[in-house]
Amino acid sequence: MPNISSVSEFLLLALADTRELQLLHFALFLGIYLAALLGNGLILTAIACHHRLHTPMYFFLLNLALLDLGCISTTLPKAMANALWDTRAISYQGCAAQLFLFAFLVVAEYYLLTVMAYDRYVAICKPLHYGSLLGSRACAQMATAAWGSGFLNAVLHTANTFSLPLCRGNAVDQFFCEIPHILKLSCSDAYLREVGALVFSLSLAFGCFVFIVLSYVQVFRAVLRTPSEQGRHKAFSTCLPHLAVVSLFVSTAMFAYLKPPSISSPSLDLVMAVLYSVVPPVLNPLIYSMRNQELKEALWKLMFRCVSGE
Repeated sequence: MPNISSVSEFLLLALADTRELQLLHFALFLGIYLAALLGNGLILTAIACHHRLHTPMYFFLLNLALLDLGCISTTLPKAMANALWDTRAISYQGCAAQLFLFAFLVVAEYYLLTVMAYDRYVAICKPLHYGSLLGSRACAQMATAAWGSGFLNAVLHTANTFSLPLCRGNAVDQFFCEIPHILKLSCSDAYLREVGALVFSLSLAFGCFVFIVLSYVQVFRAVLRTPSEQGRHKAFSTCLPHLAVVSLFVSTAMFAYLKPPSISSPSLDLVMAVLYSVVPPVLNPLIYSMRNQELKEALWKLMFRCVSGE
């Protein structure tokens, strides 16, 4: 029985059979990647350069933009390179690094979204305590906890996954190295250990999801009791973008990981992976800037300075 030491490389999912379609996929992914770099780069620069945006909400948004940039940079460049050079190969070390970074960044982003829900809850339901509960030190600690939790999660799952013996080839039915598709190549009952770790992680994720839902139930109750229409509009303008981002991220990731095996197929898995790993980093800057007047003004000022050369 071949073991993991006999695998020197993996073969990722081929996105197309013909050269023309491969180049089309390359161009499409390149456009998506550049859009994500531009959008998140503008968010980072606007928040860093405008003192009015040096608040807890925008501090967490800056962290979200960093995680989005890291997440999409972990998957798309390799997919683009494979499409351009007509290959499917990724080295064993490259696959392990990709799986580790993706698990790290995705989990850290999810925990950060949970922290951002808490930020909105305190800002709207306990505004008098906002400064004490979300001071600069508390914000730094919560952001560090989100990044640290993602790192520990990635170490656990990467070590478990790549300690398994493989005997079902080296073809990964996905355009990047993902835990469920690596587990499919295992021929040992030891994979149940990683399944158990995944169940534990999903349980924590479900707990965060319940916290987010309960936070927004309290937020909407408080907003609807606000007598001022302007106050309600301002509250919704800061809450709805975050809720949209959470909904997109959670719904696609849950379907990708929890869908019944009977409806699983390479094409469906590919679509769902793109929806939760590629689409959010592109859409998040748009979602947050569309309804946030402060951020829009900062972005317009930033673009004006760039165009005028000031």
